[in-house]
Formats: sequence, C-alpha cells, structure tokens
Amino acid sequence: MTFQTVRAIGLKLPGAEVSTMYGAPALKVNGKMFACIASNKAAEPNTLVVWIDFAQRDALIEDDPETYYLKEHYEGYPCVLVRLSKVSRAAMQDLLTGAWRLVSATRAAPRRRGRSRAV
Repeated sequence: MTFQTVRAIGLKLPGAEVSTMYGAPALKVNGKMFACIASNKAAEPNTLVVWIDFAQRDALIEDDPETYYLKEHYEGYPCVLVRLSKVSRAAMQDLLTGAWRLVSATRAAPRRRGRSRAV
C-alpha cells in the first residue's frame, strides 16, 4: 500500500481532495484533514494517520497491533497510525470511509492561536 493507493481510494469519496498537512500528503474534505502521511518523528516511516474515534482506535490496535499503532504524540487526537506496508486495500477503504464520515459530520472548529504541532 502506498499513498498513491490511499489517494485513489480517498478521492472516490464525495468532496474529498488531495492536499497537504505540515508538508505531508493528505486527504481532506471541506478543508478538514481525514488522513495524511505522518510527519511527526515519533511515527514510523510509511505511516498514515487516519481520523477515527477513540473506541474504534483502541479496538483496532488491540485486534491487529502489527498494522495499527499509536505513539504518545498522537494519544490526545482521535486518530490511529496505520502501517501502510501491513494494511489491506479493503481495510483501507473501510478506514477512509469512516474517517471521511467522521470529519464530514463535524463542523469546522475554530483555529487555535499559538504554536501548532505536526500531525
């Protein structure tokens, strides 16, 4: 699995677009990121950050820790880290569809002032 495949899957979702987040390739809907290549140095290379609710994240990590993981930097965010080398196309389709739904359903949050951290 590469970001090109992730991109192809993600662009089939209504309103999805390719963008960047902290200089890394990302997928967004309505200007909000729902998946991106991890740019924080705590993440392993070739990792995708996918927005997901906390309960689903915990279940994925428990069920398949070879594919899904978390690093301290990401603990407070509703996301899971996905090893692209381990995830199947079907699982990626499910992840992206769920992330797209989650982000599409939320209203844009006001931007915080101050220093931002890399996702």
